[in-house]
Amino acid sequence: MRTINTITMPRLSLYKPEKGNDYRFLDKQITEMFTVGGTDVFVHKYLGPKNPDEASATADQPQYDAVKETNIQDMLFMENRDRKYDPDIYTMRGIYSVSDVDFDMSQFGLFLQNDIIFMTIPINASVKTLGRKIMSGDVIELPHLKDENALNDYSVALKRFYVVEDVNRASEGFSQTWYPHLYRIKMKQILDSQEFKEILDLPAQEGSTQSLRDVLSTYEKEMQVNDAIISQAEADAPKSGYDTSHLYTLQVDDRGVPELVTTDATDLDASTQGELADRVNQTPEREGYTGYIIGDGLAPNGEAFGSGISFPTTSVEGDYWLRVDMFPNRLFRYDGRRWVKMEDNVRMPLTNKAEKQTQKGTFVNNTKESTIGGETVKERQGLSQALKAKADN
Repeated sequence: MRTINTITMPRLSLYKPEKGNDYRFLDKQITEMFTVGGTDVFVHKYLGPKNPDEASATADQPQYDAVKETNIQDMLFMENRDRKYDPDIYTMRGIYSVSDVDFDMSQFGLFLQNDIIFMTIPINASVKTLGRKIMSGDVIELPHLKDENALNDYSVALKRFYVVEDVNRASEGFSQTWYPHLYRIKMKQILDSQEFKEILDLPAQEGSTQSLRDVLSTYEKEMQVNDAIISQAEADAPKSGYDTSHLYTLQVDDRGVPELVTTDATDLDASTQGELADRVNQTPEREGYTGYIIGDGLAPNGEAFGSGISFPTTSVEGDYWLRVDMFPNRLFRYDGRRWVKMEDNVRMPLTNKAEKQTQKGTFVNNTKESTIGGETVKERQGLSQALKAKADN
């Protein structure tokens, strides 16, 4: 009797529950491809937000036991503004598609699309280099994009820095074993902002007296442009509202006819010393024009007026007086019996300067300090600082 031995073939499957030799072989080949064809990438490793001291810590900006990448500096706004970076720079390889600088015509206006880069890096090699996966907040420096021929007054090359905004597994990075090998990171060019202060304070190059901020930042030039625009705007429109000083206001009596005042030499005495000998019309008792923000604290028709913190003891009908102790300054006219309000000086410069004295401006830009209970406190401070819970001892 013949015995037939059958051979059972194992089930073929590229996927395995564990990352075995196939995965390691493919990962090695992919990493080698980046070594051969990729570009150097310098990584400024994000360590986490700076930890506030115990005195300045609040409920929404707590103090942590240690500086970690997962800490949140501001719980209210969900921001990490004061970022701390590793002084050491890590080198790895990456690949991205270089594109031309084009204008985006698909939206209203012109938008440049060259400030965002999508780069792929090997997962295992990057984790081994950094000690963790790359994450949002890490800053990438691309040395091959340095500009040695920049039009500036510095002898150093302009470096290009990008901040990582998003990290995902690249679709092209999944091998036949169904395991991912590549990260796809979205990067955006950094600006001269609070988040990147530690990086921009670094020297532009070894031995240089200029910092990266001096070389890369456009802040000073932007401020010069802004100041020039403000100066021209102040010349074109020195104050808010409308200027009515060149318009004449005619005072009329109850019948609607011009109210006349004449002074003869025989009538001059102590009661008429404020009147002009050639005066014909009475001074207006109100502005002849109404509108939005027209009060300038000046008497109409260029009439003379006095100013002070109290009214004068002797006055005649038609006199004007500006009370500078009121805020805003208020112009009054004497009607023979009492001082009647004319207008408030509400026309102010549009820029925040010392001469701009408004309720809103002095409240927002308040830099004064007061002494309360023997303690000096700032008058302008957030409610979270002013209403802190304190122990009642």
